[in-house]
Amino acid sequence: MTYTSSARQPEPEPRPTWSRGAERPSGGPEFSAANSAANDSNVVPITATHAARQGASRHADTSLPSPETSAKGKKSTPTAGKVRADALRMLGCVRIATVRQMAQVITAEDRDGRSYVRRAMRKLTELGLAETNGKAGKHPIWNLTPEGQKALADGNELPPRSKAGTGAKAVKAGFGPHGVAVTDMILAFGGRDHLIDWQVEVNHATKETGLSFNTDAVLAQPAATSEVRLFELDNGTMSQARLAKEVWDYERYAGHRVWEGARGTIGGTFPFWQRHRYTRSKTFPRLHVVLARKEEHLLDNRLQALTADVRGITIAVWVNTLPRLQRGEPWYEFGVDDPDRRRARYPEPVGR
Repeated sequence: MTYTSSARQPEPEPRPTWSRGAERPSGGPEFSAANSAANDSNVVPITATHAARQGASRHADTSLPSPETSAKGKKSTPTAGKVRADALRMLGCVRIATVRQMAQVITAEDRDGRSYVRRAMRKLTELGLAETNGKAGKHPIWNLTPEGQKALADGNELPPRSKAGTGAKAVKAGFGPHGVAVTDMILAFGGRDHLIDWQVEVNHATKETGLSFNTDAVLAQPAATSEVRLFELDNGTMSQARLAKEVWDYERYAGHRVWEGARGTIGGTFPFWQRHRYTRSKTFPRLHVVLARKEEHLLDNRLQALTADVRGITIAVWVNTLPRLQRGEPWYEFGVDDPDRRRARYPEPVGR
């Protein structure tokens, strides 16, 4: 018996198909639990490497390039000023990060550049542009100060991001580990290749439905039918029921329609998100859910439970664990975009 999906795909991408007993993708013993979820609930494994890496060259982030190579073929040492500037840019994108995470982006992939970053952060602290307010384990968590954000804005280094916080309050309140895990998720989904295209804690609110929730991260990576990708990270601190509700809230958001039409005309209804938020998208943005901060067998159990809880959802949902994402292993598709079923499921607004 082979496992394939008969549902429509808004953005067709090749998927591996295998039969029982046939050779399966590598990933060790822990892969079997997630695979059983696919067998039991029509979960479809997506390509063995995620789409961001496949398309990174078309949307490369030129503001955080890989360290240059000298004429003799040796990696050049980054200047102190450049490390400080890159650290400011990165914190402006992901809000909070550790030295390890910043070194992963700023310095060569095969080098340990944490000493460069530590010196840069000490200088930025002296200048009043960055600070620490808590730790993830033994490692200080860094964030910009309001002065650091102003320096980025004055330098026109990032796209305008109104109401973007520094993350300091969240770290002081003890939520720093979640933000660090979100940064790990961002780095695993493309690393330095398109870092400035990310925004974190993006509010999605519709007054009429009472929905108001923050998406952990949004990647502006235009595709054939959608201009962004949505990312939620489950840090293992919420109940399974609450996690499922958060996923279903995205369907409620996608299903909300607004009535439009000039006075004296019949008018019509249109999806709120398409009319007022993601106006260049033809399909509702794909939701990526990443499970983190538990042992892998527990993440597999959570993945299987989420499969059952969101069965029948009418938006495209891809799910993975953070360890597998970091290893470049498959995503699992738990839903496909189906605007017709979604429209039948949610009431139409009343026109004038």
